Amino acid sequence: MKVLFSEIENWEADYIKRQIGNQAELFFNEQKIIKSNLPEQKDFDAISVFVGSKIDKEVIDNFPNLKLITTRSTGFDHIDLDYAKQKGIQVGYVPGYGDNTVAEYAFGLLLALSRKIYDGVDRIKETENFNFDGLRGFDLKGKTMGVLGTGRIGQHTIKIANGFGMNVIAYDAFQKEELAQSLNFKYVSLDELLGQADVISIHLPYIAPSTISGQASTHHLINKDNISKIKKGAILINTARGAIVETDALVQALQQGILGGAGLDVLEEEGVLQVERGMAFRDSLRSADMKTVLEDHVLMQMPNVLITPHNAFNTVEALKRILDTDINNIKFYLSKSQVSFPVPAK
Repeated sequence: MKVLFSEIENWEADYIKRQIGNQAELFFNEQKIIKSNLPEQKDFDAISVFVGSKIDKEVIDNFPNLKLITTRSTGFDHIDLDYAKQKGIQVGYVPGYGDNTVAEYAFGLLLALSRKIYDGVDRIKETENFNFDGLRGFDLKGKTMGVLGTGRIGQHTIKIANGFGMNVIAYDAFQKEELAQSLNFKYVSLDELLGQADVISIHLPYIAPSTISGQASTHHLINKDNISKIKKGAILINTARGAIVETDALVQALQQGILGGAGLDVLEEEGVLQVERGMAFRDSLRSADMKTVLEDHVLMQMPNVLITPHNAFNTVEALKRILDTDINNIKFYLSKSQVSFPVPAK
């Protein structure tokens, strides 16, 4: 069996070799797999990808022997699940790797905004002006944290919020009342959460319309129709997926003062913003919503917005957990076990 690992670093390749050994013929490269950047060799039985790859119908059709796709991520919106299923290709993912990792990062963004940490550091670095004028922030204790999604990461976010002495409310299509009791939070409707929360933190998977049978779409869950319902001055934190929030609505809410600020580790059309060259970049532009790309640049210039480059997952410990799960998915397939088709982890 031939397995290609894409978007892989040297230390990851060494680790994978030690874990899989001679159970399969292994190939590694640092490139993303997209239709304009396919590897020359295409007779792989399995491919392991990361979020920079785009495994759509055209890409899948270029791998005639493909039987397994694994992604080293919790999100799987970069894979055409419906077409993979039609072709009889199993798809594996990483349902949990960074429960604490991403939640900690979300609070890092929140603290940077609530206490104007970035502004303070930037002032000293740029001007050596050791002065706190204009840097007054606000306490988290006693504020209401609204958590969208009470899966693994959402639950850890709730635990951290409790540690800060915050009041916690949550929205989830799949409510677990025992969980609410044990973690001391209350389930509310989406509109209620938007209207009551001082801080909104998103921890939902991105589900495009009609991607998964029986699963409601989370595309633009926060949008022009409901963003005005947000409590005036609230902070929005998004470490999930950019397309859960309509970018146009987000920009307007920040400009109009509906939102007091935003901490974003993800953006709609973030792939276009990554440094790419040649045909791959032109191909990304052709498929992008250019208005959204321009609005991403508007967000980057806003003083009350902090944007980081999809980095919330990026710790040594989390990356090892990701690799371990991905390796196990491949080993399960090699042993003829069934690899679960992705559904949002609950």
